Amino acid sequence: MSEDNKTILRRWFDEVWNKGRTEAIGELMAKDVVIHGLEDSNGQAIENYAGFEDFHRRFRGAFPNMSITIDDIVAEGNRVATRCSVAAKHTGNTLGFDATHSDVEFDGMTIVIIRDGMIVEAWNNFDFMRMNKQLGLM
Repeated sequence: MSEDNKTILRRWFDEVWNKGRTEAIGELMAKDVVIHGLEDSNGQAIENYAGFEDFHRRFRGAFPNMSITIDDIVAEGNRVATRCSVAAKHTGNTLGFDATHSDVEFDGMTIVIIRDGMIVEAWNNFDFMRMNKQLGLM
């Protein structure tokens, strides 16, 4: 079970983020998912599927060449934890400000609960402060 769940999370980062396959969100994330640790452009918590879809559209639009590398992945039962490295170039205007054409590199961690092959809950902790500094926003 743990190895299968690791495969699901590897697929999540590869297909949803690296390849930008929006249809993979519905293949891997439950419609009643509970999300922690992400915010929309107004600083409001993103807690559900629809909020995540908008976050993904905006973030991938801003960084269409994004590359996320899983540095560590650990699973126990239905929980999977990853430590990731993100590299991208800010070429899109979808974050509420013009593209800076700056390269960014930052790290993050995610813990998910997987049930019946779907992500049902996710905790996210990514160094968006570092990203914002690299974009010249701070």
